[in-house]
Amino acid sequence: MKKVIKYLLSSLIFTMFFSMVCYADNPVITDCYTADPATLVYNSVCYLYVGHDQNDAPDNAYRMKDWKCYSSTDMVNWKDEGIPLTTSTFQWSGGDANAAQCVYRNGKFYWYVSTHDKTHPGVAIGVAVSDSPTGPFKDAIGHALVTNDMTTYASHSWDDLDPTVFIDDDGQAYMYWGNNACYWVKLNNDMISLNGSITAIPLTIEAFGPDYEEAPWLYKRNGIYYLVYAACFPERIAYSTSTNPTGPWKYRGIIMPNIVTSNTIHPAIVDFNGSSYFVYHNGSLPNGGSYRRSVCIQKFSYNADGTIPTILDTSNRRE
Repeated sequence: MKKVIKYLLSSLIFTMFFSMVCYADNPVITDCYTADPATLVYNSVCYLYVGHDQNDAPDNAYRMKDWKCYSSTDMVNWKDEGIPLTTSTFQWSGGDANAAQCVYRNGKFYWYVSTHDKTHPGVAIGVAVSDSPTGPFKDAIGHALVTNDMTTYASHSWDDLDPTVFIDDDGQAYMYWGNNACYWVKLNNDMISLNGSITAIPLTIEAFGPDYEEAPWLYKRNGIYYLVYAACFPERIAYSTSTNPTGPWKYRGIIMPNIVTSNTIHPAIVDFNGSSYFVYHNGSLPNGGSYRRSVCIQKFSYNADGTIPTILDTSNRRE
């Protein structure tokens, strides 16, 4: 009898888990290597902005020259919108096309990127602007928005990675970013200048668990602010919540454990057509890996209390 009860409980847990997370064909882009996904919903279309790992990247270093864009009306079939932005768009850039995010405001699309700044040593954050979600984009200000000498919480030169921008219900825009540091700053209404000073959030266990790494993604749902990020290295995806866009943050746990095919993951979460989706990258395409990555998407449902369920990495598995 105990064995029967144990079996039934195991089956129930299994069924509940797979009812909260649905698996589609992954990776969603298979004709090139893509990484560091970010999403934007505009006019009933979901746009997917990604970094582009080059085919000839070595096995121990990134080689990324541009950012690509895709669009979809169903989160399954993706139209290639080309390469709307390259590092050469920024005359001050002297490095790779690292993680980025595009947002819409006041008839314009603003694409926040991280790349090496050859005029100020270290990685910097720039912003490009366009009248269309698919470009063409141009450098909005002619220089970096944030340079490495403006942030001092971390001593290394690549702490200004992975910008995420969120516009709250009152119209105030916030930018979070950071590698082994978590910075935030308000943006002015023009979206291309800072409003106030940059704040570094203490990386406490209460706020972020044992090891915040990089790749923050900020959004709001039912009055709660969610900060999703990569933790540890090799990376897993964790998250924290707050009732305020600037914290204090409370650590909520792991969303996606470490994956086998890539040392990094990089998250995005988006609601589209009444469903929620977790977007990330792995290294599961042929000849892929930590430096030739592939974007994946999984549909999921929040728990009744608003927490996010555990989501496991999958590839080539249908719903």
